[in-house]
Amino acid sequence: MTSVATASTLEGLVQVGPRDGLGEVTVVSGGRHGIAVFKPAGSDEIYAVDNRCPHLGFPLHRGSVCDGILTCHWHHARFDLRSGGTFDQFADDVQTYEVIVRDDIIYVDPRPRRNDRVEHAQARLRDGLEQSISLVLAKNVLALLEAGAPAAGILEIGGRFGARYRESGWRSGLTILTAMGNVLPSLGPDDRMLALYHGLVHVARDSAGQPPRHPLDPLPNAAIPASRLKTWFRQFIEVRDSDGAERVLLTAIEQGASPADLADLLASAATDHAFLDGGHTLDFVNKACELLDLIGCRHAATILPSLTPVIARSTRSEELNSWRRPVDLVALLDPAFNRVDSLFANAGGNPDWRAPDELVATLLGDDPTAIVAALTAALETGAPPVAVSQALVYAAALRVAHFHTSNEFSDWITVLHTFTYLNATHQLMRRAPSAELLRGVYHGAMSLYLDRFLNVPPARLPEQRQAALDALPAGADDLLAHLDDTLDREQQVELAGQLTWRYLALGHDPNPLIAALGHLLLREDGEFHSYQMFEAGVALHRELAPVAPERANRVLVAVARYLAGHAPTSRAMLQTARTARRLARGEDLFDAID
Repeated sequence: MTSVATASTLEGLVQVGPRDGLGEVTVVSGGRHGIAVFKPAGSDEIYAVDNRCPHLGFPLHRGSVCDGILTCHWHHARFDLRSGGTFDQFADDVQTYEVIVRDDIIYVDPRPRRNDRVEHAQARLRDGLEQSISLVLAKNVLALLEAGAPAAGILEIGGRFGARYRESGWRSGLTILTAMGNVLPSLGPDDRMLALYHGLVHVARDSAGQPPRHPLDPLPNAAIPASRLKTWFRQFIEVRDSDGAERVLLTAIEQGASPADLADLLASAATDHAFLDGGHTLDFVNKACELLDLIGCRHAATILPSLTPVIARSTRSEELNSWRRPVDLVALLDPAFNRVDSLFANAGGNPDWRAPDELVATLLGDDPTAIVAALTAALETGAPPVAVSQALVYAAALRVAHFHTSNEFSDWITVLHTFTYLNATHQLMRRAPSAELLRGVYHGAMSLYLDRFLNVPPARLPEQRQAALDALPAGADDLLAHLDDTLDREQQVELAGQLTWRYLALGHDPNPLIAALGHLLLREDGEFHSYQMFEAGVALHRELAPVAPERANRVLVAVARYLAGHAPTSRAMLQTARTARRLARGEDLFDAID
């Protein structure tokens, strides 16, 4: 039986009523959602807990108590009535309150016993990662952000977990987490929570059911020159010895190697062979370095060793028929690679060099010999390696912008792989330029060549469809609303690109558009590559916009087209995030019961 007492206060306490008059459960005002006071049958003990189930908010006074365990009747979450601790990790510990007896009158102190909101949310975030429970992750990302906790702390928890609890090393979840960390400043406030939540969900999924990594130690009492460590690392990777490579890497970290030196060590081994694992491996190296930018280089010994098993086991593209027949692309690169040291040393004499349209056209062409010659000529005439790498990643973005929907759906990912590989090469070239990494630029160019038939026929760019553009709205808000509606329907690839181009060509501020594209990504159950496309596209747009605005605009066209090609989805993750937000606002998720 349930009885409800009228609340009155005495020295800050909430009066429940005479002990002898209490029913098995009494609800009084207090806390955030009311306080349920239980007097279990056959017991003299009295307990007070928050009346809202911490799982989905069902009133706990409608639950039942047996053997000191309170069970919520909605999803059967169970709680120790004395401590509030849950037996079911999908829920959470319920808040308890002190019960005071004065002259046989029962009072409750409405001040919660647990005030460590940030510490508790961090612990629950780890629980959500360990158990791979999306709602727990969503609720505690939201709790941390509302408490003013920095996003870097959330990224740190996810990054360290993902690097530690997957024996086979870095995977897509950590890449998504890092990519979303990179774009946080470009997103709206609500979408920042979604970005972190998406990243953590994918980290948890990657680690679910996987054995943990057992970290190794650096070499003892070592004082080894950096050049020797780099040589050893590459030798161990060459023979696929992950453990040996990990100890070398840890030794470099222990000896105080700079972030640039660590990036160089990893990237050199990842470009000793062509286009490892379809481009993923070098992208993972870049993302690991970027994660340390976000959470601090003090975590290098935890994060970077997760790369060694990935680099060591990666498929090497020179082993693939597509790289050997009908044109041996590996042999084609040998002359340039034989003098790559001098090419790198002599490049950069013209710091103002910008890739002409003719070079971009050659890079997108069907003659691999001409492509290699054009890259080499650019370097020999003073082009900085970082400018050449930028030209290639822009050309790869054009592959996506020209991708025709008559291709197989899975071929979206083929052009995406080249784009993200070249983005990684470019970002690493900005971070730690080297002759070894310059080989990655050439490898990326050959992958771009192999993708050429995915632009046959090429989809026309929006700027080539003036009549279609003229039929679209002109106002910024109208265009963004139209884009939102467009990605609510399947395969609106061309219209998404046209709306994006028109918005930018009319001179509207690109920042709301980027935020809108981020929202359109995060409302979906995004597949791995969509996160990559958005993050890399935003980075390239930011870089090109001040010097080549039309090129920058075409990059965002590519992003919009790719996202439109992969939307809509079932949006289960968005539903979970909305549930977490409603709970945080104190809303009821159940139908009222009279």
